[in-house]
Amino acid sequence: MTQPLILLCNDDGIDSPGLAAAASALAALGDLLIVAPSQQQSGMGRSMPNFNDGRLFKTTISANGQAWTAYGANASPAQAVQHGIMELADRQPALVVSGINYGENVGTGITVSGTVGAALEAAAHGIPALAVSLQVEIHQHMTNDASVDFSGAEYFTHLFAQRWLNSERLPDVDALKIDIPAGATPQTCWCFTHLERRSYFRPVAPQRDRLEDVAPIGYELNPANGVEAGSDAAALIAGQVSVTPLSLDMTSRITLDTLRDVLGGCKS
Repeated sequence: MTQPLILLCNDDGIDSPGLAAAASALAALGDLLIVAPSQQQSGMGRSMPNFNDGRLFKTTISANGQAWTAYGANASPAQAVQHGIMELADRQPALVVSGINYGENVGTGITVSGTVGAALEAAAHGIPALAVSLQVEIHQHMTNDASVDFSGAEYFTHLFAQRWLNSERLPDVDALKIDIPAGATPQTCWCFTHLERRSYFRPVAPQRDRLEDVAPIGYELNPANGVEAGSDAAALIAGQVSVTPLSLDMTSRITLDTLRDVLGGCKS
């Protein structure tokens, strides 16, 4: 009997220990096809940059005494998913897992996330997807720091991948976004959440003397006070795993009659 094919990707790059940890978590659930950007691609969202040349490089990643063939792609996270689905897979993947990301992807800022963008690209191809992120310190976000403990994140990656593989498709749920607090263990509570509307990370203006000086805009953690009850941010602050259902349909849930009352327009 053919095992399900699981496409694994990320935005931290093919050399990320988080990617290898995800492979270790998923290996018992099916056949793995691993395709990830050849370079760090955090913050790329679901972008399709035309400057990427799409070259693929065969390599090997390993974790916990196991090793897997993988492909580094000169591509964004979403483009890596496309290469996996349309070029490298010998059959339709049953599941796409994006992660395990260095740093939580929380709130309405998730449109920036390459981790989430890759999962949504998979969903656009009709494939169930998980976007898995682990809370780490900001200074570790783009480092592939080997000291980060992914064991708790591995447990929850396996748990939700197994359940998502064995579940019926749910209406208006195209991907699950899973954010795991630092120090999580298998005993850590998890809960379903909604996106925090307030900014979880806020931008920091650059400091420079001349406009032509190199000075990228930075970011910092927003103070925790004021988060919404039931949000992904509130769950992480409480030390819980956040599981947020995502839909490709980004239409506002406001009623059309309410819009017409305010803006006018013809009835359909």
